[in-house]
Amino acid sequence: MDRNPHVVVIGAGLAGTALARRLAELGVPATLLGDEAHAPYNRVLLTEVLAGRYAPDVIALPGPGPGPGPGPGSGPAAPIRAAATRVDRAARRVHCADGREIPYGTLVLATGSNAVLPPLRGLLTPAGELPSGVHTFRTLDDCLALSAAAREGARAVVVGGGLLGVSAARALAVRGVKVVLAQQAEHLMERRVGPEAARLVRRHLEGLGVEVHTECRVRGLRTVDGAVRSVVLADGYVLGTDLVVLACGVRPRTGLARAAGLTVREGVVVDDELRTSDPRVRAVGDCAEHAGRVYGLAAPALEQAAALAALLAAPEAPETPEAPGAPAAPYTGTRSLTRLTLPATGRGAPLDLAAFGETDPRPGDDVLRLSDATRGTYRQVVVRDDHLVGGVLIGALGSVGALARAWERAEPLPRDAGSPLHLLTDHDGGH
Repeated sequence: MDRNPHVVVIGAGLAGTALARRLAELGVPATLLGDEAHAPYNRVLLTEVLAGRYAPDVIALPGPGPGPGPGPGSGPAAPIRAAATRVDRAARRVHCADGREIPYGTLVLATGSNAVLPPLRGLLTPAGELPSGVHTFRTLDDCLALSAAAREGARAVVVGGGLLGVSAARALAVRGVKVVLAQQAEHLMERRVGPEAARLVRRHLEGLGVEVHTECRVRGLRTVDGAVRSVVLADGYVLGTDLVVLACGVRPRTGLARAAGLTVREGVVVDDELRTSDPRVRAVGDCAEHAGRVYGLAAPALEQAAALAALLAAPEAPETPEAPGAPAAPYTGTRSLTRLTLPATGRGAPLDLAAFGETDPRPGDDVLRLSDATRGTYRQVVVRDDHLVGGVLIGALGSVGALARAWERAEPLPRDAGSPLHLLTDHDGGH
């Protein structure tokens, strides 16, 4: 039996770096591979770099730290800058683009996700590349390239009005760019909030000078000498532009896993111990599909990394009376909360939004709403069978913590609290 304990983690994003750091703290030898030229960074904060609020070095992630002693995991466990090109599961080796071959006892895929490229006419050049001025917004390189192009007075079209599109449009507007946001759905952030909450988000963007168009489909791009010059809408209207930002969602990076013969649906399929169809290979973060779900959010990625570190550090031998100890807990899923915080700028007021659980009620659910258009606040919670199952909050969010705790506990709401309206009014001084 192969007793090589060494862990190799492919992917130096939030999940992979958190896992490597925790393994180092637990004394498990690990090697972290990353294919970006930059030190690991917090992708969640890229919009603040684009807005000019943070310098790129501010969003760097803490390194894994010293290893446990002599061997592959010793010393400062900074990521190896190498692109993994193939996984040989029979030999348990990772092949890299620079010719290196790295053996593993356990392999962890933390390969993250790629930006989705929508099917637009003229999106790619004959060489299969994006024209000059067309940007995805997924990596620090994307962010730096977009920042360099976002001069004051430039025109930009952001394609997609989800969480990333809203954040990118706001960041560019803060930089003085003239922004048009094109959203195909009926309202902004349609997967997170309802129409009334979306109107407050839209009002915030329009206060910054963003021109928002919903139910607006982009059909194609027009270029001149390899550079984008306009965007063509489905109704034939043409928008002149200097920049196009594609914020159309992300797709798990599963190429390595597929080529290695692992089970892949939307993401790399894992069980409650984050094992793939090969028990020597695990997966965490944006590339992992657990219980039929790919989260694509920071909180689940960190929870998966923490759970896997504990599982990999646990002794392999079964617990006995002579060797007691609590076994590592499996990963059973994440009840995640989406938070969007847009700080105040010289051109607009702050906007704070939180959405959690089931925000769309079912027949028979109790729905409680408080809205104040003057103050720009909105709160909605969904109650089902005396349980809080979801909510959307915009504005002064002092009640987020209490509501999130009530939702995460999944316990019946106390009947001695009177109407569930107290959920919206008791924790921050009233509405």
